[in-house]
Amino acid sequence: MLRNYFKIAWRTLSKQRGLTFINIVGLATGLACCLLITLYVLDELSYDRYNTKADRIYRIHTDIKFGGNDMHFAVSPDPVGQTLKQDYPQVEQFVRLHQRGTWLVKRAGSTNILREDNIHFADSTLFDVFTLPLIAGDPKRALAGPNLVVISESASKRHFGDQNPIGQTLLFNNRQAFKVTGVMRDMPANSHFRSNFFLSMASDDYTWGQWLSNNHHTYIVLREGTDYRAFERNFDAVIEKYVGPQAYDMIGATLEQFRKAGNRYRFWLIPLTDIHLYSKQQVELEPNSDIQYVYIFSAVALFILLIACINFMNLATARSANRAKEVGVRKVLGSERQQLIGQFMAESVLMTVLAMALALVLVGMALPFFNTLAAKTLSARNLLSPYLLPVLIILPIVVGLLAGSYPAFFLSSFRPVSVLKGRIDVSFRSSRLRSGLVVFQFMMSVVLMVGTLIVYRQISYIQTKNLGFSREQVLTVNDVYAIGKQAETFKQEVLRLPGVVSGSISGYLPTPSSRSDNAFFPEGEINQTKAVNMQSWGVDHDYINTMGMQMAEGRNFSREFGSDSSALILNETAAKLFGGRNIIGKRITQYADPEAKTTKTYTVIGVVRNFHFESLRQNIGALSMVLSPNTGAASFRLSTTNIPFLVRQIEGIWRHIAPGQPFAYSFLANDFENMYRAEQRIGTIALTFAVLAILIACLGLFGLATFMAEQRTKEIGVRKVLGASVTSIIALMSRDFLRLVLIAILIATPIAWWAMRQWLQDFAYKIDIEWWIFALAGVLAIGIALLTVSFQSIKAALMNPVKSLRAE
Repeated sequence: MLRNYFKIAWRTLSKQRGLTFINIVGLATGLACCLLITLYVLDELSYDRYNTKADRIYRIHTDIKFGGNDMHFAVSPDPVGQTLKQDYPQVEQFVRLHQRGTWLVKRAGSTNILREDNIHFADSTLFDVFTLPLIAGDPKRALAGPNLVVISESASKRHFGDQNPIGQTLLFNNRQAFKVTGVMRDMPANSHFRSNFFLSMASDDYTWGQWLSNNHHTYIVLREGTDYRAFERNFDAVIEKYVGPQAYDMIGATLEQFRKAGNRYRFWLIPLTDIHLYSKQQVELEPNSDIQYVYIFSAVALFILLIACINFMNLATARSANRAKEVGVRKVLGSERQQLIGQFMAESVLMTVLAMALALVLVGMALPFFNTLAAKTLSARNLLSPYLLPVLIILPIVVGLLAGSYPAFFLSSFRPVSVLKGRIDVSFRSSRLRSGLVVFQFMMSVVLMVGTLIVYRQISYIQTKNLGFSREQVLTVNDVYAIGKQAETFKQEVLRLPGVVSGSISGYLPTPSSRSDNAFFPEGEINQTKAVNMQSWGVDHDYINTMGMQMAEGRNFSREFGSDSSALILNETAAKLFGGRNIIGKRITQYADPEAKTTKTYTVIGVVRNFHFESLRQNIGALSMVLSPNTGAASFRLSTTNIPFLVRQIEGIWRHIAPGQPFAYSFLANDFENMYRAEQRIGTIALTFAVLAILIACLGLFGLATFMAEQRTKEIGVRKVLGASVTSIIALMSRDFLRLVLIAILIATPIAWWAMRQWLQDFAYKIDIEWWIFALAGVLAIGIALLTVSFQSIKAALMNPVKSLRAE
């Protein structure tokens, strides 16, 4: 019986090639989109789960509200991990990471210097916490001492080729030697951080024991059965015992007084497997994703699949007139309803199996493009994983049964007498369900269009907003510390080049990569009520001019004033926190060393207009600038259109002054835009799937229009004989569809408004959701529907009425 079902199904599908093609292509496209998004979502959810102790590893976060600043850090004080392990038996192990970013690295005795990123100092307990298999070396002793380093497999190949690196020496920044004690496998891509070099923490030049400084990413492993929420209650006692005394020494206030003043200091834990999707802290090891995008794309996958299934149901029921007599004859000959349902279900399942086969081909073809869009390394082999392989087998059957259920029950319910007498009404207007499904299709299409338009408008707003500095044509040369005292010589040589307007040497740039928070007080008023917590940047005399910043009050640093070595420039936010009025000349004190209680006092000489030095998700915080040597980078403002030639000239000067040192540069505009690379990717992916969703919906609409034209052939012929124009006939045939699209637009508008309003809440600086966005999406939806329907409408309207009536 089952074999007979599929045999008849194959014959039926072969006869109706046009309908079959539309259905299979629509289903295949929907399934392919669903599979691609499933791969993306599963990859997002898999982050850090390769660690064998992943369910027991937690990172300690620090939230501080103090001095007019509300900070949420992914880092914590250096002693907190060791203290928790000593004082609480629930803590099995801990490890700290101190991120060092990018350094110059070379093998001892070699002249080949490479610029390496992803460098971290780590405790010797690193391999007790994270699952990082060593190819060579002892994990217990690999980092148990000063000047030791564990390198990744790929880093080993870059520096040592096929040689055994164990026992060899690497030089970092041309001065500090580290002995290679281990080689680990490259960290998986689905990790919230990746490192190529782990330097022993004992080698870090750091003042230890600072409970008021947050510079280390600290992870703890809790013992089996420990509730981390319950364990967090211990943090109040830890803060009281260890943080309180240092805070009192610094600001002269107890923790109770500190809290009563509206301040806050707290630790909390986040599970390792939640970091990638749920952590939105400052000073992350690497940019994270957002669980919102997982929800959004999961919904998009479901909607696209539903749209494809709706196409099938609509077309199957719409074509029922052509099979009504078949059903009637079968029933007269003794077929039971269950047999007819089985027949139609078999046709549906066969179609979805064919669609799944085509979908797998489409996924294989689209995956390289999708990986580029999503910045992923997904492979078609992932579809054969133990999680997805059963889905590939079950999904076409489930989809086939769901998509074919209504047509099967609808067609099998026809009464033989009524069918054979031609009394079945299957016109377009007779099916409320079919109309509702069309409305649903276009409602989701409009929501996707509105969402895509708003995402792109927000990204455009970010890219064009006045940031308070000029990021265009600013070239940044990195690793200037490599040339030591010749940094100023390099700057002066570059300034002599035509096309170079100004230059500055400072590692602090108006991007989130630069951060140094300190507490400042009005002179003689070191207490918590007067404190201002702000970033402190070391810059040179030319920094403000080179960055294109504007002074709001006072003056810039000047070489004519020797006293500027103790001068301070505030941004407008900081000036306001210090009282705002009469700020010029005010003396402000900073703790140079909180542990030693040494202070330094500065005189305010100017106020720079606020500029964005962090993401536009955050409000502009307080910031100060002091004259202080910082050779992290050299920035140059250019005024030439021949940028490549000028860059080659600058590189030539670098090669002359620093032979053998790698020349690395970037443009400030690109560095700023990189902060929003994730949003740009999401916008592009959303646009792609929105277009595909609309395409799938249009396939169904095209099929319905074809059916409608066939059903109304006689009516159109009569109307033309009676004098109806082509335009009136096209309008007649399009009216029913346009009514449904308009209803879809009305339903989609509030849904899209609410969803995008929620998404924009993450940005402190955002666009307004304007009415014309919804109007444009509506016009696009109507235009697309008209274009889809018009082909068949025009074809029907232009048909010779004599032929139409004769055929009838």
